[in-house]
Amino acid sequence: MPAGVKRFTRGVIVAPQAVKIESVSKVSGLRKLGVVARILGEQAGRSRTLSAVMSGVRTTLSSFGNAMHQLWLEVTGTVFLCMAFFGAVALVREYTKYSSGHTTTGRLAIMTCFTLTFAWFGLSSFLRVRRKSQRP
Repeated sequence: MPAGVKRFTRGVIVAPQAVKIESVSKVSGLRKLGVVARILGEQAGRSRTLSAVMSGVRTTLSSFGNAMHQLWLEVTGTVFLCMAFFGAVALVREYTKYSSGHTTTGRLAIMTCFTLTFAWFGLSSFLRVRRKSQRP
């Protein structure tokens, strides 16, 4: 057994004279990313290749963001139109009850407002998508 190492039944303990490794400073991942981004930004002004890569990344992320926004508008429009459809079914059911005298005008008005509101939300969401896609 090497000098300075004591043997115990459950493991080996290093002698107290051994040099300890100092703890590594704990820096958050976001701070490290910030440093890397700053260095890349400084180097981008000097390197045409890095400038081209950064421009490509920026364009790709912008295009991806626009596509995700368009998808978000289409999904929410679809959800709102589905809710309007179910409201229209309930409106027809309430109207048949109203015509037979089994419900009040207030319930019919509530169902009408619900259906029209969600139909407007759905249609306006799709109109926004159309306007965004027609821009150059």
